[in-house]
Amino acid sequence: MFEIYGRVQSCSLVLDKETGESKGFGFIEMPMIGEAKAAMKALNSKEVDGSKIRVKKAETKEEQAAKTEGEAKAENSIWKKKT
Repeated sequence: MFEIYGRVQSCSLVLDKETGESKGFGFIEMPMIGEAKAAMKALNSKEVDGSKIRVKKAETKEEQAAKTEGEAKAENSIWKKKT
């Protein structure tokens, strides 16, 4: 699916450690940024086997933590404004 847009360097499916079943997501690495962006644009929200897939740039743990912290601060400030 991704090879249409360029070279795929690696692909990994995330599995549940206990059951060995797919967690429903994975990671694709494409070395050329333009090709990766083309794949993300073309494949995001595409229907595959009856389900829409989401294709986006993976975030580092630091980016995820900053985003989560920012969302928590926003939620707290919204909550404080309502009381």
